[in-house]
Amino acid sequence: MLLGTNSLLSRNNPLMSMKKKTLLGALASALFVLAVTLLPVETLMAQDAAAEAAPAAAEEVAPAAEEVATLNSGDTAWMIVATALVLFMTIPGLSLFYGGLVRAKNVLSILVQCFAITCLMTILWTVYGYSLAAAEGGKFFGDFSMLFLKGIGVDKLHDTIPDSVWVTFQMTFAIITPALIVGAFAERIKFSTVLIFCTIWFTFSYIPVWHMAWGGGLFAGGDEGNFLMSADEGAIDFAGGTVVHINAGIAGLVTCIMLGKRKGYGSTAIPPHSVPLTLVGASMLWVGWFGFNAGSQVAADGTAGMALLITQVATATAAFTWMIVEWIKTGKPTAVGIATGAVAGLVAITPASGSVGPVGAIVIGLAAGVVCYFCATSLKKVLGYDDSLDVFGVHGIGGIVGALLTGCLVIEAGEAGNESFVLGKQLFTQLKAVIVTIVWSGVVSVIAFKIADLVTGGARISDDEENEGLDLNSHGEAGYSS
Repeated sequence: MLLGTNSLLSRNNPLMSMKKKTLLGALASALFVLAVTLLPVETLMAQDAAAEAAPAAAEEVAPAAEEVATLNSGDTAWMIVATALVLFMTIPGLSLFYGGLVRAKNVLSILVQCFAITCLMTILWTVYGYSLAAAEGGKFFGDFSMLFLKGIGVDKLHDTIPDSVWVTFQMTFAIITPALIVGAFAERIKFSTVLIFCTIWFTFSYIPVWHMAWGGGLFAGGDEGNFLMSADEGAIDFAGGTVVHINAGIAGLVTCIMLGKRKGYGSTAIPPHSVPLTLVGASMLWVGWFGFNAGSQVAADGTAGMALLITQVATATAAFTWMIVEWIKTGKPTAVGIATGAVAGLVAITPASGSVGPVGAIVIGLAAGVVCYFCATSLKKVLGYDDSLDVFGVHGIGGIVGALLTGCLVIEAGEAGNESFVLGKQLFTQLKAVIVTIVWSGVVSVIAFKIADLVTGGARISDDEENEGLDLNSHGEAGYSS
């Protein structure tokens, strides 16, 4: 189905070709052609940017004393809540959002896939994921110094919160990112293939992009610069525009193309089986996203409060915009449409939530509502791929829109309340990070899918299994009793 419309699926498209070149066309259409001028660049290591306490004024001739990290109970309490909110986004939020959009014979498969991914990513993040992502290392990976969370104890702090809370908060991000990809290949993939693909993709796409963006890797130039970023240049990704959404969106596009379309797609209507479930799931995602964005400040302070406000404004704007555009285009504002528009707004504001103001949030929400709507409907029809639940159209495109507009709308340090729109150097910095993420995720996704397909003797279920549904064939249970 096409998210946000109540119309039937597109008819057979003569332009459609399920070859790998479709991937290139989809990726190329998602990029913007943007002019650039000079703009001072501010390096912002988001998610690891807990508020820095101003050092106490030193005596005129005495050096300032080095600060010692101390536990802040307010920050800790907030981050425990934020962690629970982000986990709530996957189980049950995303599970219900996706579950309502598929047919009744496949609802249980979606819920089980999200639940199993939650368990699998928890184990992988504990065993090696956190170490390879967060430990000091090269431009793409950390190292193995914290395998099995070695050194994480009761008294160890990450800024003003326990290290254990920080690790668990980041674990919830590692959980939801591969779970997002599930929507792209829903209703036609083997459960074993999902697990193997997600394991490989997590290891070689999620972890390195995390390290590049948040671990002092490639997206941060630092004092000396690197081949992508100059000295003191850095991409802004406050809560996961590149790490989570573009990364997962591109993986979803690749896998749905390589797997092929669902039976009857383009010629037979494939409506959602439960729109109420989808609305409930979207509402849970909206609430949980406050932990996602405001929690990424890793402190209970003014920036976290502003991220909360910005998230609400952008989400509401995008949902309302999608509704109006759909109303004009199809004659009816659908429930699925306004829910999908809200998710698009949540996605787009994610990278910008710690660095733009209310006007910037409205701009990003408007852009996400319009651009994601047309990419999830018109672009998908033209290119002919079956992204079942519009993972690329919402998360991939929404992440790109948000990441690029962050570079135009970022409020410079010391300029609180002074909002502006600038096509400058920060925009070019954002564009470089976006392109690297697209290429990286795309390549890893192709390789990961090929391996998973080979190991499981074919990634796709049989025609008979697809007709009967994944619930009975993959799990031996039915989502609903007759």
